[in-house]
Order: sequence, then structure tokens, then C-alpha cells
Amino acid sequence: MRVLGIDPGIGITGFSIIDTNRLDLSLLAYGTIKPKKKDSLPKRLNYLFEEMNKVLDKFSPDVLAVEDVFYSKNVKSAMVLGHARCSIILAAAQAGIPIFEFAPRKVKSSVCGNGAATKQQVSYMVTKILKLKEIPDPLDISDAMAVGLCYINQNKFYD
Repeated sequence: MRVLGIDPGIGITGFSIIDTNRLDLSLLAYGTIKPKKKDSLPKRLNYLFEEMNKVLDKFSPDVLAVEDVFYSKNVKSAMVLGHARCSIILAAAQAGIPIFEFAPRKVKSSVCGNGAATKQQVSYMVTKILKLKEIPDPLDISDAMAVGLCYINQNKFYD
């Protein structure tokens, strides 16, 4: 099973590719997608969509696991994040890839045992679970890894 984990954002979207079977986990790839900050929102959303298509074509994941929108006091920020998620989800939907969404607290609880864990705690645990030599930077990458691990944990592909 190949899982594409996504931490969506209009500034930085983190992604990870994790292969799993009943015996082990293997981090195949990870990175970020960064639209140009000076571009208009439609151009940034299109960039996310096109780059996501490249990731999908290159790695052929079986599923996409994406972090859901968090509840924010800033409605505009939440709306823009929703737009970014939509570009990513649309790319996967057009590719025929099943999409699974997880609340941020669910992701944190899945990898840390605490839904209120900090980004640094998530990053530390992801590093340990995947046996990485160093903590991924920026934190958007480790968040994407955590989303992928959450899917795996929720579906019991890994014992």
C-alpha cells in the first residue's frame, strides 16, 4: 500500500510517500510544494493542482490522506486553506485515487497519543516512527508524514 500524506497550505504544502505492508513502513519520498507568494490566489491554486498531478504521476499512490481544515478564528485564512485543499483533492479525484481526510487532532493523537501535541512533538515522533536520521524541515513535511501515518494507523495496515 502506498500512501500520499498531505499537509495542505497555500504558502507551503508538505507531502510524503509512505509504503507499508504488514511488516514495515518505508518512507519513499517527501517534499514541499510552494506557490509563489506574489502570485494571485487563482494562480497559486492552479500551481498546487499542477504540482500535485506531478506527484501523483511520479509516485502512483494507492490513497491520498489529507489533513482537514482546522477551526480558526480567522475565517478568511480557513477559507483560503479550504481552497488549497480543494486543488489537492481535485487532482486526486481526477486521478481516481481514494481520498481520506483527518482532523488535525486525530492526526496528532494517532502519532503522539495526544490530540493537543505541538508541531515539534509530532515531528519528533514521526522521526522515531519512520527511523529517520534527522527531523524533517520544514515542519510541513513532518506534518504530512503524520497524516500518512494516521491513515495507516486507522486502517491497521501496520502492526
